[in-house]
Amino acid sequence: MNYFLQGFSLIQTKGLKRFVFIPLMVNLLLFCAAFYALFGQIDGAIVWLVDLIPDWLGWLKSALSYIIWPLAVISILLIFALIFGTLANWIAAPFNGLLAEKVEKHLTGQDLGDTGVLDVVKDIPRTLGREFAKLAYYIPRALGFLLLFFILPVFGQILWFLFSAWMMAIQYCDYPFDNHKVPFKDMRRTLNQSRGNCFSFGIGVSIFSMIPIVNFLVMPVAICGATAMWVDNLKPKLLNDVNA
Repeated sequence: MNYFLQGFSLIQTKGLKRFVFIPLMVNLLLFCAAFYALFGQIDGAIVWLVDLIPDWLGWLKSALSYIIWPLAVISILLIFALIFGTLANWIAAPFNGLLAEKVEKHLTGQDLGDTGVLDVVKDIPRTLGREFAKLAYYIPRALGFLLLFFILPVFGQILWFLFSAWMMAIQYCDYPFDNHKVPFKDMRRTLNQSRGNCFSFGIGVSIFSMIPIVNFLVMPVAICGATAMWVDNLKPKLLNDVNA
């Protein structure tokens, strides 16, 4: 969680601010449009989720509603954040990678070499291919967790929240890995070795993604925080695996 919070400081660092601008603007525009669309639907969606409680649990329904309602709100906002966050990341993917590169240079003093707009354009096919790899990883698992989400009140929503947190970690930690041309499979293995850090990081991203106004900042903040975690924690693990 501390790595995610560190991202709030990093986005204010002199020399990094201009690289934050494009991811921030993409996030701002998409989230404004999405919240406008979601606002008129959320009440009906929450009622629908509460009605998923089986009739034979009717005598518990009023008591369970106190639990289901906040979970329903959180779940709907998580689904919203994950879907539109994914869309925003697709659009801004090349610039997200550039931001991760600049943050790593700021933290380590080492230049990765690709610095200009032409380099960003050149890397678009690779970065979009990486987004496809994440999508291929996400879809089959999301379908399974969504099924549990709909058939298991409370427990299903908790599982969806944890899955969303894991996907947030994969989404944002992948940028520094991709900058170093680390294969997606190797990246996942390294994250699994640091599962506690990755889950707490993803939980922080998920929670802040549900907070209006603050969620505009989540994309650049998460990229900066994930890059800091890469430098301190994930890169050493990867290098140990390579040298083992």
